[in-house]
Amino acid sequence: MSYVYVIVAIKLILGLLALVLVINLTGKGNLAPASASDQVQNYVLGGIVGGVIYNTDISIPVFMLILAIWFAAVLSLRWLKKNNDLVKRLVDGRPVMLISRGKIDVKAARKVGLSAHDLAFKLRMQGIYTVKDVKQAILEQDGQLIITSFGEENPKYPLVTDGSIQQTTLEMIDKDEEWLLAELKAQGIEDIDTVFLAEYDSGRITVTKYS
Repeated sequence: MSYVYVIVAIKLILGLLALVLVINLTGKGNLAPASASDQVQNYVLGGIVGGVIYNTDISIPVFMLILAIWFAAVLSLRWLKKNNDLVKRLVDGRPVMLISRGKIDVKAARKVGLSAHDLAFKLRMQGIYTVKDVKQAILEQDGQLIITSFGEENPKYPLVTDGSIQQTTLEMIDKDEEWLLAELKAQGIEDIDTVFLAEYDSGRITVTKYS
């Protein structure tokens, strides 16, 4: 009987080590899900550890193989999301604009499963009591509602991320893509793909390039 308990303890320790390893290698720092794929990988690991540690038919080498497959799948998906924008959109989705210049996009709200009551509640949670005060409200992939009110000088989103222009941010500051490209060109940047991050702050654009 004691032998069984030892096997269970070893499996549990291996599961914990796998968890620590994936947290450190992915640079997340914790298990808080920031996307749909993060949520799924947490569920899968919980199912693996919970379903295997008390199953005496699954040996420790087999358990290690299962963890290795899970680990490889997590890292592979993370690499694909980082290097392929299409994969990232398919797996994690993308932020959804729910309010623009004081008007609710009812179709977008219903598409993400938000009722009028839910939306009003999210606005009240941030001290907003009327939609007319909202310049833009964007629902993030993790369910957070990011609000920009009229009168705010700086947007809460960057202009460029990973070489991709964020059109919604341009709309927040009443600018267009042509203006952005001209501003980047004035800083010696000809190719948008070389931009890792570009932020707008008090009328100025701060750019971080890949190299």
